[in-house]
Amino acid sequence: MKGMLEVQNLSRTFKQRERGLLFSATKRLKAVDGISFTVAPGEMLGIVGESGSGKSTTARLLLGHIPASGGEIRFGGERVSARVDANWRRMRRRMQMVYQDPLAALDPRIPVGRQIEEPLIVHRPELPAADRSALVAEMMEQIGLLAHHGNRYPHEMSGGQRQRVIIARALVTGPELLVFDEPVSALDVSVQAQVLNVLEDIRARSGFTGVFVSHDLKVIRQIAERVAVMYLGRIVEIGDVNDIFSNPAHPYTRALVSAVPVPGRSRRSRIVLNGDPPSAIDMPRGCPFHTRCPEMRAACRSIRPELVGKGGRAAACHLVNNPTLSGMEAV
Repeated sequence: MKGMLEVQNLSRTFKQRERGLLFSATKRLKAVDGISFTVAPGEMLGIVGESGSGKSTTARLLLGHIPASGGEIRFGGERVSARVDANWRRMRRRMQMVYQDPLAALDPRIPVGRQIEEPLIVHRPELPAADRSALVAEMMEQIGLLAHHGNRYPHEMSGGQRQRVIIARALVTGPELLVFDEPVSALDVSVQAQVLNVLEDIRARSGFTGVFVSHDLKVIRQIAERVAVMYLGRIVEIGDVNDIFSNPAHPYTRALVSAVPVPGRSRRSRIVLNGDPPSAIDMPRGCPFHTRCPEMRAACRSIRPELVGKGGRAAACHLVNNPTLSGMEAV
């Protein structure tokens, strides 16, 4: 399937130096381990998983903020690179990120109106100042900010207002792709809902393509059409968001979905995973999830499952892709 965004065998490895009393050693941490997916024009793909699953690293890779160790990213048919050159700057006008921490992403010394205008100065220098100001005012109105908010400094605004500023700054150049890295995780539930509703309204009008990273499955279900579930740098399940929520296939996905509060559902139905994820430096053999999987079979210890499926739904699980194992006794 051709998409606005195409990712093939993407990986990112970090080197970590461990010092001992007599010697030191360099080990490799696989933050992203050979993932592939496509995002159709106008679609929103959600990426979920526990901390350390590789979600945020994937987001940074998609926009070329950090170089990939392997694989390929194509946006509108063009290859995305972390090399800063004229082509990178041209593509950045079409691709923007909404960050998790607005205080860290905003300059405390500059009024937020000027910070929203900054991408226009960089990417559309031909625009007269009056036109830039008009675009900033229009974007602030769309995102739910008043005109006088533009004169405020970040510390003078609430968390929800600062997050709206970050979104307005990302949208003001009219990008085709927006990558959201946990943009509402620090907000109250009521403010989360307001920001998500604003995003949905703007996407309905502009039709931008999006990738939304979050650990909150309720947020993903509201904002995305499809969802990719990541575990230790790999996609373990991907498909239509409603299909996966109603009928999760991978044991890890079932555990995540069972943790979402649902009125009338007993707490006893929650699937509690034992222990923490293994270290990405010392990955277990076979299925990366087998050390915590309540349905683990012997094959899971030695054979790494591939992400296979059909009709847009796929899972990386021996039990799903080889039904004969489901009838075998758990180890």
